[in-house]
Amino acid sequence: MLHFLQQRGEAMATFRSRGNLQWEARIRRKGYPTTCKTFDTKAEAEAWAAARESEMFRGAWVSSKEADSTTLEECLDRYAKDYLPAMKSHAREVRRISNLKKYPLVKRIMSTIRTKDIAEFRKVREEGGAGPDTVRLDFSLISRVFVIAKSDWGMESLSNPVEHATKPKLPGGRTRRLVGDEEKRLLAACQPPEFRAIVELAIATAMRRSEILGVEWDSVNLKQQTIHLADTKNSSARTVPLDERAVEILSDLPRNISGKIWDIHEDTIDKWMTKACTAAGIVGLRFHDLRHEATSRLFESTDLSDLEISEITGHKSLQSLKRYAHLRTARLVKRLNGARRGEAHA
Repeated sequence: MLHFLQQRGEAMATFRSRGNLQWEARIRRKGYPTTCKTFDTKAEAEAWAAARESEMFRGAWVSSKEADSTTLEECLDRYAKDYLPAMKSHAREVRRISNLKKYPLVKRIMSTIRTKDIAEFRKVREEGGAGPDTVRLDFSLISRVFVIAKSDWGMESLSNPVEHATKPKLPGGRTRRLVGDEEKRLLAACQPPEFRAIVELAIATAMRRSEILGVEWDSVNLKQQTIHLADTKNSSARTVPLDERAVEILSDLPRNISGKIWDIHEDTIDKWMTKACTAAGIVGLRFHDLRHEATSRLFESTDLSDLEISEITGHKSLQSLKRYAHLRTARLVKRLNGARRGEAHA
């Protein structure tokens, strides 16, 4: 049955029930292509039609042809081809896109995806075991694709369904540290030997996994005890000072004239870490926790300022280091009792 909402001059919106669960809105106006869209309720169809008719009346209407004929999967593929190659996180984003393709959402036409669909996607992801950070990264990717589709791919009529979706609340930063003899057991279980060197270097320098794997011999200066990182997570180059143990670790490695120290994929590190922890009987420890361990030791065992520590670790904001402040309590007590700066950590 055909229902008529209104007729303004030459513009007409019509509504048709498509079964028990959907309504189709169709707009015809001289000088414009016929425009139609399907909704779950008649009220949604009427609201959409009223907005489109108003745009036509004001001369502000833009075509939704591209958005009405392109799926999210097609947009993800285009994004992967045109934008990802230049990104540092290329490999991770390719894997994320591949994983997203397992879900029905990506088969949907871009213009039909609404905030409630994103909410349902979140529910499915969480029920499947995805953590808050994973879901937020999925949201970020989908949102980025909608923004680009609107600005660069001729889908001006699109609205971003992620914009008003409720994001999962992130838990506080991980605080897992090495306890008891875990460090000794972990190092003893590290295989192959090059993985042990990587683990020791992570503990000694607080460098990120990607930074360690990206180090080239040309950026290592053992005489001055430094590693220069030109390409970091936050895009800010920094020079990492090396203590005696870090210098010893690097000195013991077989050295090429140039090139990366290690030609290892990040996923391989995760696999080696899992095997080592299992062999050592260590539960709940991740490779990234070693960065937290190293940063904690800088607060506990040195008299360096927050700014100096951030220059070593690469933390972009000093605020992000505030969670380590409690590690200095014992040293502050010594300072209050008359210890001079530089003696308080002894």
